[in-house]
Amino acid sequence: MDKTEHKSQMGGVQQHREQDESLRPALEALSQKDPDFSKAYVACGLPPERRQDTGFAGLIRIIAAQQVSAKAAAAIIDRLNARCQPLTPDAYLALPEETLREIGLSARKVTYGRILAEALLSGSLDLHHLHQQDDDSLISSLTALKGIGRWTADIYLLFSLRRPDVWPVGDLAVRQAAAHLKGVDGKVSPAWLNETGEIWRPHRSAAALFLWHYYRHPKGGGAPKHDRLEIPG
Repeated sequence: MDKTEHKSQMGGVQQHREQDESLRPALEALSQKDPDFSKAYVACGLPPERRQDTGFAGLIRIIAAQQVSAKAAAAIIDRLNARCQPLTPDAYLALPEETLREIGLSARKVTYGRILAEALLSGSLDLHHLHQQDDDSLISSLTALKGIGRWTADIYLLFSLRRPDVWPVGDLAVRQAAAHLKGVDGKVSPAWLNETGEIWRPHRSAAALFLWHYYRHPKGGGAPKHDRLEIPG
């Protein structure tokens, strides 16, 4: 389910109206490096604060948001939160498949959630230990589990762990926003975004968060009027 390219749908990410002041130093540093970034930052300002839980709750919400619209993801996650309290591996496994399907999870996502829950309960996936690892090692460990691809891992590192230099090149909205910011017409590839993002090290997480904000901002660019983006949407 977690494929190379993703529409940005962050229905699983908690969004607040307050600006994320923690991003200001990184965004100001990026503005000093890149005139295009500086112009966009002056126009759009700080992104709103967006966070996600760590552990099973955060990962299952991100899995639920794979390949669906922001509106659909938000509805599914609201129903999941209501039917599975607390949102723990044990509670998830106790729900019948029929209930999980009624919540809105596809059969494949129900299975991915069960695989994740069982891995956490058995200890074969030890998130406490993994959270101590560097980004590449953590991503490698997460993506070894069926149902967690690179996009899901990147979103978890960005929003749950708040790692500072995560670069989700598989996210379509980030690519579209970066292309617009750089004055590039048409679609751009993950390789293009990877190369473009080099100048934004070691603050690529802040750059990604800003690009999602820029994507939807009236003074930004890149989002079609019918767009389904919520957070970075």
